[in-house]
Amino acid sequence: MVKKKVTKTKVAKKTPKKKVVKKKRKPNPAFMKPMKISEELAKVVGSKPLPRTEITKKLWAYIKKNKLQDSVNKRNINADANLKAVFGGKKQVSMFEMTKLINKHLS
Repeated sequence: MVKKKVTKTKVAKKTPKKKVVKKKRKPNPAFMKPMKISEELAKVVGSKPLPRTEITKKLWAYIKKNKLQDSVNKRNINADANLKAVFGGKKQVSMFEMTKLINKHLS
């Protein structure tokens, strides 16, 4: 019988993991500045000055409440009477085109 020599192996010491703390992003002040809203857009989001971010939120809430998002292509918005005035008379716009058209109603 052959005896095997038992050797001690070194055990690597575990280093404690450092916790990664994520810093909360600060919003860009330009987006938080209240903007004046045109009469056409005021029918949809209200007449008091709001930051761009809030205008977008209210606009999407209006679109979802009235089920104006196209059922086949979700990127398109079907305009009702109020939105048609905002979109410059177009019956349907893409969500990317919508932001460009909304900017014309802000000052």
